[in-house]
Amino acid sequence: MLTVSELTAHYGTSQALFGMDFAFGTGEVATLLGRNGQGKTTTIHSICGVVRPSGGAILFDGEELLGRPSFRIANLGIGLVPEGRQVFPNLTLWENLVATASNHLGHAEPWTVERVFDLFPELGARKGSMGNLLSGGEQQMLAIGRALMTNPRLLILDEATEGLAPLIRQKIWHALAEIKRQGLSILVVDKNLSDLLRIADRNFIVERGRVVWSGNSDALRADRDTLHRYLGV
Repeated sequence: MLTVSELTAHYGTSQALFGMDFAFGTGEVATLLGRNGQGKTTTIHSICGVVRPSGGAILFDGEELLGRPSFRIANLGIGLVPEGRQVFPNLTLWENLVATASNHLGHAEPWTVERVFDLFPELGARKGSMGNLLSGGEQQMLAIGRALMTNPRLLILDEATEGLAPLIRQKIWHALAEIKRQGLSILVVDKNLSDLLRIADRNFIVERGRVVWSGNSDALRADRDTLHRYLGV
């Protein structure tokens, strides 16, 4: 599904990525783990065309993404849930969902507003509320629903549950497990390791702009030295 090879990226003269390498398959959940400032968000932005990499390759189902504008990448089937949610504050919840809705890939059973409300029943009761009047948890659910409304093949979440109450976090993880069950590929960044490892198939630890460890969830749970060294667990 996604293969990132020798990816480098800079912000001006400062290098942020030093040869990122990882890959995962269709229907899998993969994680990017690591402390703050190690290159996880830059990697996501490079995949989505927000940051222009300075070298390497990003193949999405065999299609090279480097050099493509972000809207072209989105049209190939990549949906982003950005850090900070970034919902439209002056649109209603319902308007946020339909503003970018599309089915470019012609899915037989596309995501609809009703299907998003089935996934997150809380949103149905607030569909007429303005984006800036929603709670943080409701905004995160909305951001996920908005990405799903583009009917992606790969859903990317940057800080999926950051700053949310425990009950809301569990609702998010339950929803992601359901999305995985339906066959959607997911790449997720988050700090709630125990919840992540329950749904993840592959985990990649990032340190100073490169992957320094990769493996499945059982292997990571068992590797106490790696958890302590790179994640502070």
